[in-house]
Amino acid sequence: MIKDLLNRVPTWPDEDQEELAELAREIEARRTGTYVLNDEEKKAIEAARRSDIAPDEAVAAFWKHHGIA
Repeated sequence: MIKDLLNRVPTWPDEDQEELAELAREIEARRTGTYVLNDEEKKAIEAARRSDIAPDEAVAAFWKHHGIA
């Protein structure tokens, strides 16, 4: 069943394909414990890093507090 569905995915509109890809990435992240950022997320992080919203030290402290870095 899944193979048949996946074979039809290329006929879907781009936005629906992207939605499916996002859901699949979330499932994969839950199963492996590793989340892979998409291009939009990477761009948003880079934009945030270049901004003056929060100093690097505050961001590093936040991530450390949450056990991520």
